[in-house]
Amino acid sequence: MTSAEEKAGGQSAMSSAARARPSRSRGGLVSVEQALGFLLARARAPDEEEQVDLPRARGRVLSRPQVSRIDVPRFANSSMDGYAVRSADAGAAGRHRLRVAQRVAAGELPEALGCGEAARIFTGAPLPAGADAVVIQEDCSREGDMVCFDGPLLAGANVRPRANDIAAGEEVLAAGLRLRPQELGLAASVGLASLPVYRPLRVAIFSSGDELVAPGRPLGPGAIYNSNRYTLLGLLDALHCEATDIGMVADTLEATRSALRSAAEGADLVIGSGGMSVGEEDHVRAALEQTGRLEMWKVAVKPGKPLAYGRIGDADFIGLPGNPVSTLVGFCLFVRPFILRRQGVNEVRTRPLRVSAGFAWPRPGGRREYVRARLSGDVDAGYRAEIHPRQGSDVLTSAVWADGLVDIPAGAVVSPGDPVTYYPFSELLA
Repeated sequence: MTSAEEKAGGQSAMSSAARARPSRSRGGLVSVEQALGFLLARARAPDEEEQVDLPRARGRVLSRPQVSRIDVPRFANSSMDGYAVRSADAGAAGRHRLRVAQRVAAGELPEALGCGEAARIFTGAPLPAGADAVVIQEDCSREGDMVCFDGPLLAGANVRPRANDIAAGEEVLAAGLRLRPQELGLAASVGLASLPVYRPLRVAIFSSGDELVAPGRPLGPGAIYNSNRYTLLGLLDALHCEATDIGMVADTLEATRSALRSAAEGADLVIGSGGMSVGEEDHVRAALEQTGRLEMWKVAVKPGKPLAYGRIGDADFIGLPGNPVSTLVGFCLFVRPFILRRQGVNEVRTRPLRVSAGFAWPRPGGRREYVRARLSGDVDAGYRAEIHPRQGSDVLTSAVWADGLVDIPAGAVVSPGDPVTYYPFSELLA
């Protein structure tokens, strides 16, 4: 994606060029890069925030940068258990003997250290005034109230200086961060009990298909259980969205129109699964064009070609294919980065790995393909990607077997040992 598209993703007002539909290939399909850039350019920045306590802030997106009001640490302290000394008393080579004048534990206020004195000190405890080094206890011996050790000992040895980590006035957390446990710990370390975050994205989902049945109910002739509902709800929960399930929608144009209107009320994003093809029982495209507008249709990707983007009033709409693997892969490739950008996250791209192919792909395909794979090997020998023997978009067990996706470009042939691009599910689903 270009820098101009990155900028457009954070603006609500788009130029006529940004509103233009992506160009299509001869087959009438949009490339993966075009589709993702198109979606991110339309991912409007959030404009509502709330203040939340640290325990509830994990996974939320920081709306404003945070600056520390204090130095961390606020005082020089010992990084080891040992004895705090004045380096002037231990700067020469040879054996040194100093009188142990005090004992300092973490949280205690020490007295100043005089010439020829040492202080028994523990990790994290503040250095006494006058002390500027710590000799670790393993290098010391005690003789009554005297401590003995070999010099020289330089100033600063085993000491964490004041503001070693953070200086007062320093920005510690940037806006647009998706908060992980380490960010929450950092906020706490500078005394922040709560953080400003963007409001959760409200996402409504529905599933199209007369054949769909809720799990737990008996299956009639030609019926299947609705797995996409639970895949999508799990994916949205991992992204800390507020999800609403509209339910299963009958395969009629009127029912689909009604579902779209209902889903868009109060939602920032509507996601539909199924009904995206061009058959007589697929009505999402027509319903979307009648209730809102369609801006993108079909991507040159496998699985997941019939992917759509449009708008229904103020709500964005993304339509995913109905096959369960297509739903999962389409969400990982397109919906997840779109949601992250709409949540205010700065960095939304997934970081791939380069690994060796542990498989052969002898027949080039006409579309870019993301195949279910998992890694074998180790760091020393190198990692290899093995692929599941059944890559059909209906084979959901392949996604459970796999721990990621291998990206095979259109027209590519892969031989064992060739380098391939691998996207771990730990990145795609988190």
